Amino acid sequence: MGRVDGKVALITGAASGLGLADAKRLAAEGARVVLTDIDAAKGAAAAEEIGEGAMFLQHDVSSEEDWRAAMDAVEKAHGRLDILVNNAGVVILSSPEDCTLKEFRLAQAVMSEGVFLGCKAALPLLRQGDGGSIVNMSSTASHVGYPIFFAYTAAKGAVRSMSKSIAMHCQAAGYPVRCNSIHAGAIETPMVQFAQGRAGEAQAIPETGVLPADSLGAPKDVASMVLYLASDESRFVTGAEFVVDNGLLARPAG
Repeated sequence: MGRVDGKVALITGAASGLGLADAKRLAAEGARVVLTDIDAAKGAAAAEEIGEGAMFLQHDVSSEEDWRAAMDAVEKAHGRLDILVNNAGVVILSSPEDCTLKEFRLAQAVMSEGVFLGCKAALPLLRQGDGGSIVNMSSTASHVGYPIFFAYTAAKGAVRSMSKSIAMHCQAAGYPVRCNSIHAGAIETPMVQFAQGRAGEAQAIPETGVLPADSLGAPKDVASMVLYLASDESRFVTGAEFVVDNGLLARPAG
């Protein structure tokens, strides 16, 4: 029996990287997964790769209309929603002085407003069940000042705070819905490859064993945390932040 058998999960930004890893892991544990992404070709291919129980929706997370359409499609296809993973993101390389207002607004639109719109749109379906879970992808950037990722850091900080407010709102309203955030360090994904100036050049991450301090993580390292938070195993966990960073935040400055 899978850890999320019978549950319906929607994962944004699921055409590649962390979102795709999350979708694959949830599907492998019994969930029916709805992958959404702005990239229709890659998203459709990802859903086809996962196979039975997976569907794809083209979706701009910064669009309230797209969120309404996504929820309508989920309700029509499955009649329920149990898990929402707000994963979609963009990375913009710019400092506080170099960042343009357009760049700043793009980061907020996708990663701050997109999370807000997703939670708002999904709650009516999530609260109808007996154990909904929202997993919001933040970052260690919400704890550490990264000047070159200024707009990204600002958006992820908003996700960190928003997740706690949503969790407490659901408790106060009596909704059977939990909300938590994940704060990953550098994970071997297309986004990190771009940020490190090696777009399209993947690094091999060992499949097993403890990783050294200077290693990147693998997408599956985050997907395992998503699975835990999506499952009923975490029923007593809400309003919390989960750091998946191989000790980055605990490491003394050297």
